[in-house]
Amino acid sequence: MFSKSRINEPGPAKDPETSKAPEAAKKPGSMPAMDAKPVAPKAKPPASVLSSDLTITGNLKTTGDIQVEGTVEGDIRAHLLTIGENATIRGECVADDVVINGRIVGRVRGLKVRLTSTAKVEGDIIHKTIAIESGAHFEGSVQRQDDPLSTGGNRKTGGAPTEG
Repeated sequence: MFSKSRINEPGPAKDPETSKAPEAAKKPGSMPAMDAKPVAPKAKPPASVLSSDLTITGNLKTTGDIQVEGTVEGDIRAHLLTIGENATIRGECVADDVVINGRIVGRVRGLKVRLTSTAKVEGDIIHKTIAIESGAHFEGSVQRQDDPLSTGGNRKTGGAPTEG
């Protein structure tokens, strides 16, 4: 009827989880559970925004994203390049993704190029995929390439392009 159980014994209560931690610390090559913290992946930095009152003379290069609202007199290279409605770029724009809402005077090279209805482009576009919305203004030539980001320059073959 009566048993010698430790539940009713007076003394400090022992939590089974906390009693395991000192044992783990005694084992060679093991780390206490308290010190092991999960490593969070690096967060992608936010896009760099060039405000509408900013004028830059020179080239811009980043592996991140750029949103241009002002004026740039020079070439831009980025991962994602967004040209704002009131922005003006005079130079070459090279990016994985290019979204044009404003004005570009110069060549555009991108894997994905999108001209919105407010876009004004004066120059050639070299792309892998392109989308041109109704209302966009475009003067130049359009050329599809599998690798438009390569710095090979103009590749004119004299014949129809081949896709493989």
